[in-house]
Amino acid sequence: MSDSEKRSLNEDELQELVAASDSGARSVPGGLGLFIAAVALIWSIFQVLLASPWAPYILPSDAINNSRQIHLAFAIFLSAMAYPLFRSAPKDRVPWYDWILAVGGAILALYGYFFYEKIVQAGGLADQTDAYAALAGLTLLFIAAYRTLGPVMVVLALVFLGYVFFGASEVVPDTIRWAGASLRKAMSHMWITSEGVFGIALGVSTKFVFLFVLFGALLDKAGAGNYFIKMAFGALGHLRGGPAKAAVVGSAATGLISGSSIANVVTTGTFTIPLMKRVGFSSEKAGAVEVASSVNGQIMPPVMGAAAFLMVEYVGISYVEVITHAFLPAIISYIALVYIVHLEAVKTRMPTLGNKVVKLWRTILGMFLFFAGFAILCYITQFPVRLVTSMVPTGSGWILAALLALVYVGLIYLASTVDDLEPDDPNSEDVELPDIPKIYKSGLYYLLPIIVLVYFLMIERKSPGLSAFWATFLLFGILLTQRSLKAMFRGESNPFAKLKDGLIDLIGGMIDGARNMIGIGLATATAGIIVGTVSLTGIGQVMADFVEFLSGGNLILMLIFVAILSLILGMGLPTTANYIVVSSLMVAVVVELGAQSGLVVPLIAVHLFVFYFGIMADVTPPVGLASFAAAAVSGGDAIRTGFTAFFYSLRTVALPFVFIFNTDLLLIDVTLTQGIIVFIVATIGILIFTSATMGWFLTKNRIWETVAMLVIAFALFRPGFFMDQIQPPYDEVEPTALEQRVENAPVGRDLRVVISGPDFDTLEMKDMTVVLTVPEVEGAQARLDEWGLLLMQEGDDVILEEPMFGTQLSDKLSSFDFYGDEPVTISAVRAPADQMPKELIFIPALALMALIAFLQTRRAPAATTREGVPA
Repeated sequence: MSDSEKRSLNEDELQELVAASDSGARSVPGGLGLFIAAVALIWSIFQVLLASPWAPYILPSDAINNSRQIHLAFAIFLSAMAYPLFRSAPKDRVPWYDWILAVGGAILALYGYFFYEKIVQAGGLADQTDAYAALAGLTLLFIAAYRTLGPVMVVLALVFLGYVFFGASEVVPDTIRWAGASLRKAMSHMWITSEGVFGIALGVSTKFVFLFVLFGALLDKAGAGNYFIKMAFGALGHLRGGPAKAAVVGSAATGLISGSSIANVVTTGTFTIPLMKRVGFSSEKAGAVEVASSVNGQIMPPVMGAAAFLMVEYVGISYVEVITHAFLPAIISYIALVYIVHLEAVKTRMPTLGNKVVKLWRTILGMFLFFAGFAILCYITQFPVRLVTSMVPTGSGWILAALLALVYVGLIYLASTVDDLEPDDPNSEDVELPDIPKIYKSGLYYLLPIIVLVYFLMIERKSPGLSAFWATFLLFGILLTQRSLKAMFRGESNPFAKLKDGLIDLIGGMIDGARNMIGIGLATATAGIIVGTVSLTGIGQVMADFVEFLSGGNLILMLIFVAILSLILGMGLPTTANYIVVSSLMVAVVVELGAQSGLVVPLIAVHLFVFYFGIMADVTPPVGLASFAAAAVSGGDAIRTGFTAFFYSLRTVALPFVFIFNTDLLLIDVTLTQGIIVFIVATIGILIFTSATMGWFLTKNRIWETVAMLVIAFALFRPGFFMDQIQPPYDEVEPTALEQRVENAPVGRDLRVVISGPDFDTLEMKDMTVVLTVPEVEGAQARLDEWGLLLMQEGDDVILEEPMFGTQLSDKLSSFDFYGDEPVTISAVRAPADQMPKELIFIPALALMALIAFLQTRRAPAATTREGVPA
């Protein structure tokens, strides 16, 4: 290590760093420590029971109805126990003031539970006592959020809360001034009802997120994290830049376990970063690779970051649809990251580790077969399940549980035939690569809970909470029995004595899961204040107009503005809170502006756009926490690590812009064949984009080659842009001919109708494009009625009456003023033209790429194709 590098932290210091961020820096010994652990354990038990199908029979109905209040009470209490309020506060005991804040905060969070009947009878309207209790509750929530999440979240919430009270003041500009709210009205909205703190975000944290965080904590406690890292290192460690490639794949797998970027960095980074430095990566580059791969764990299905569960509620689609849409961008993003580290290794001719020689194509084929096999296994599970349920409808659950237990025991027997995996020392003189044929048996049973999770989510289409419950329930059994069963199969004496160790692991995992949830629970609760302010004051529409003014109505500028806002807020907010704030303020604006620009942007695309830039906040300096964690492991400079990681993450920056304009990447309205083609082309496109940004393909790029590659990547991602220049995608239809076109259009055909009229709020004229899909009814009038269109022709104008309530267009067109002086009219109708397939653009794009490859092959030095020497 050079003198310029900082000292890397040891294992204990790293765990302290993770704890300070994720689970609390305070560690109290003795009986009080046991009490705090017991509270965390009770929280986990409550959440497991709440998610179980037996909740109505076990828990009181009051506890179920007020589960959000109980959830927040645990979070506030444990935050005071686990997180010191000041830097100078003791970390080995709980000071008296923290006891007051803990108990007071928990009691006030439970106010709605204690006075449930009174609040229901009052219709949710707070009286004076309720208002003062709510104000005190908000104060203690802010203190808990400050100690757990830092000052930015609290300041932001206070600014919005200040606007609620003082928004009617003369000092507030006219454009954002509103009528104001009394203390009772504001506190009713923010604390008593489910519009503010106890809103959708906290509900999602209670119903879904806790179980997934607990699932990850238990899977990690079982030893799955070490198994995934060893498998990745065994499969890829022998390649040039192998430790970096193993870090990427290991972090993708660990992303299943940990929803925290920082924990992911430390878990995989303590092993991979020293090995990356050993083969030639600088401290900053080694840390940056780990950061880029760990942060992307949040976008990797089937277990994504907490914000993905919020999308279920905000977008109104199932979690299966969310992960379906998120799948392709996540996969190609990781493929690109593997390619980035490959190019780094080739550019600097890094050595390989160990003496293992395996052809690159065999490694790629092996990785593909493993992941494809796992996906097929998850899919075919449904057939034996259906067979059993059809043969024994009443007792099928018990039979399936017994069969699952038999499979588990068989896999445990397989694991017992090899030694348990121990973490390797990356700093040892001789690095021995794990032998996949030997070690794969040791952890195959770790895949069972993941298969159960995927099965219930994707095949049975159960709720995320119930799916995570059954996967977690299986993990209870694994943690309790894995040690005893292995000991029994190995012929060790008194194997049942190891049940105690299993129970300790289970309790430890449940405590870890609860402590990891403190920050998420408080983030969703505090962000609820911002969401509540938007719904109470209407500030969202004002900000929408302001942002639209700044962007000049340009959708690209608007998206850049949203991205920058996400990054700035992300400097002080956790990913989940960042997503809640930005999506509450900006998503509707982007969708509306897209419609005005003639582009129909699906709601899920904009939410994923915000989500992607939210996770980037963990990377970007000066406050990228994951970058600081990686620098602590590597001993490098945190700011330089952050900038390098941001450079490596350029594909994560570019992809959201791409899928806004090409929704094929989100697998929206594509067939299986189209999906496969999109995957192949998108993979090629992201690899070409990566080569362009890295300045290297087969050898160093010339400037024109880099520019050409960027154009090629754009053509592969957005072929429709070039095809539209060659052939117009739509035929213009006179508005007066709309009824005739609707009459003759085949069922399923899309018509784009541009509607012009005064805005309901501002009375300014605006345009909006809506897509109308021809329904399965006959006759023009019947089809118009199905959409809710009431048309009246005056000369050359087609005037639109207000759509009938409950029809397809009644909500979409609610922003128009149908009763003003200026009528709402149909200004343009566009029907799809007979355009050549946009995929034809791929041919010249790939031909140009082939030319670049040919030219680079001729000038690439032979040395770059030789294998590196062992490190």
